[in-house]
Amino acid sequence: MDSLPSVTVDAITEKTTVLDVREDDEWEAGHIAHAQHIPLGDVMSRYSELPADEEIHVICRSGGRSARVTAWLNQNGFDAVNVSGGMGAWMDAQRDMVSETGAAPYVK
Repeated sequence: MDSLPSVTVDAITEKTTVLDVREDDEWEAGHIAHAQHIPLGDVMSRYSELPADEEIHVICRSGGRSARVTAWLNQNGFDAVNVSGGMGAWMDAQRDMVSETGAAPYVK
């Protein structure tokens, strides 16, 4: 089995295509401002919403769910990389987040 391509949160810029596969409540609590949100369970039915011609950085809470989605996307013709450490690493690096709740963003 090929090893899964991965990057650290430091590789993400405002121009990076980011797919957040966490659940709705996790997304609402705090996420990367320019990320696209498709929960893990919806990826197979909504993958057509993703850009076919860009590298997609897939993120979740810690890297497990995003690893599964990264592998699936790569098997289906996308150029995807897993974000090691996920939103936990993003928060630890003190990178900017936004929330959908009006409260201070946090990683749930």
